[in-house]
Amino acid sequence: MAKDAELKEEKKKKRKSEVADLDVDAEAKKAKKEKRKSLAAEDGEKVPSSRFPLTPSPPIAVPLAGKKLSKKVLKTVKRASKARQLKRGVKEVVKSLRKGEKGLLVLAANITPIDVISHLPVLAEDTQGVEYVWVTSKEELGAASGTKRATSCVLICHSANALSSSAPIKRGKDAKVATAEETAEWKEGLEECLEEVKKLETTVKY
Repeated sequence: MAKDAELKEEKKKKRKSEVADLDVDAEAKKAKKEKRKSLAAEDGEKVPSSRFPLTPSPPIAVPLAGKKLSKKVLKTVKRASKARQLKRGVKEVVKSLRKGEKGLLVLAANITPIDVISHLPVLAEDTQGVEYVWVTSKEELGAASGTKRATSCVLICHSANALSSSAPIKRGKDAKVATAEETAEWKEGLEECLEEVKKLETTVKY
């Protein structure tokens, strides 16, 4: 009986020491985590505002829109989608460019392989009245163009008939129509983007 009592006591002591060790480890981990946070705060590190990880852009992604211009371009894409003045995907964009459609071509820089859309800048340069710009995220471009899937490229059409027409633009059979104010906002946004894109550097750096 005395031996059993001694064994029980030893087991209890062993458990207590194990629990104490675990507590020490947990406290040490917590201290390390707090130290890292304090160091990050001292260095002035910030979490990127983009929802998607930033990846290195390919060399041909020139001109690449900055954060401010990207926001403006994506906003214009969204307005153009509502006004039914947007072409999505490589096939639709190529078809429109060959027809001589004017506007702003927006390309996603994180497309893999990049060869899928590498011919579009040349095609845009050969088409009169078309400017092009690259944005960092295909996911954000897809969301702005009104689709749940990522989009490699879109063309915001600068249709003279659509812009000069005062009649409301229908979005669908049973959908609401775009008001004159919405159409004016889309037109104004497109013209602002075109002006800013023209000022960007177009030299490819290898």
